Amino acid sequence: MSVSELPDGVADQRAPRVDTPDWWVYRGTGRPLPDDLSLYDILPAPPPWRDFRGGPLPAHDVPPADDGEAERRLGSEIHLSEPDANPHEVDMVNAALYLRRPLLVTGRPGTGKSSLAFRIARELRLGRVLVWPITSRTTLKSGQYHYDAIGRALDAGTRQAAARRGREVSSAAVVDPVDQEPPIGEFVRLGPLGTAFLPSRLPRVLLIDELDKSEADLPNDLLSIFEEGEFSIPELERVRNRSPEVSVFTDDPGGTATIVGGRVQCYAFPMVVITSNGEREFPPAFLRRCLQLETQPLSAEQLAAMVAAHLVNSDDEHRRRLIQEFVVRSAQSDGLPADKLLDAVYLATSGAYQENDTSWSRLVDALWRQLTSWAG
Repeated sequence: MSVSELPDGVADQRAPRVDTPDWWVYRGTGRPLPDDLSLYDILPAPPPWRDFRGGPLPAHDVPPADDGEAERRLGSEIHLSEPDANPHEVDMVNAALYLRRPLLVTGRPGTGKSSLAFRIARELRLGRVLVWPITSRTTLKSGQYHYDAIGRALDAGTRQAAARRGREVSSAAVVDPVDQEPPIGEFVRLGPLGTAFLPSRLPRVLLIDELDKSEADLPNDLLSIFEEGEFSIPELERVRNRSPEVSVFTDDPGGTATIVGGRVQCYAFPMVVITSNGEREFPPAFLRRCLQLETQPLSAEQLAAMVAAHLVNSDDEHRRRLIQEFVVRSAQSDGLPADKLLDAVYLATSGAYQENDTSWSRLVDALWRQLTSWAG
């Protein structure tokens, strides 16, 4: 089903505008799809060169519910309308969805790079966002999975000791050596990257946050999984003849998944949002496999919608005044993080603001001090 063939009433629920392209499945407002409509129904099939056939699909093939992080990032209410959304940003998100390609989002701190992943997940009802924060010590394997070999060895030793005690109590007792070996799946946990590539009909949203903080090799290390849509877990491959299917833990709270043959193979390529503050250049081979988006400072309308979503009961007069002042100061200082506006509005509506109060001016100056560490 194409977007132009949506059931009656669906378009009205999503508040379309006249110039909204028919091919958009994501519209940039964060307003969720109707309950009776799934992204699987409206997103066209992938290009043949990006068609993945992983499996088996889980019996309960529903994305895990959001754990509250989306509300913390986006607010509890939705005030952004389609005319306020950035059409270029919406174009690039839809292109990434259609082409099954990662989206590399660059821009100044505080321009909404990370929150974009949560807005996509909320609007398309893709459940909890998987977040992989990058540091200088992050490796590809740490994002894929972790195997606790020491924990398994300790568990095996405990079982063997218990078996010896059992034989001492009853010489007739027979203990199967296999029973002394703890299941390997109990010591394997998929990371956010690995969990995102588990087979499912709907794509998971994966936020790879601040990739520019990584070691030089990580972007190139990601190329294989981005191209092949799969990776192996050697510890499970070695036991696949004995244990062809292994249940492991996932990055979702309380989540488990069945791995077949020691390989994780995606069915729906995840919606991967990679953020960068522009602190380094990425290899050409990596850039070639990503779509690229540079975020712009939020407009006054977008800032007003953001404040209204987070601070529902804030005073309108204080809010308007602070938004106007923030826009002016941001332009004068070549950009301020949008969350600094939220801090100021919260303090103002909590009693810190008094008209003609010099202490309030000093406080705002401190809150809105320009960040000079962004490389541009």
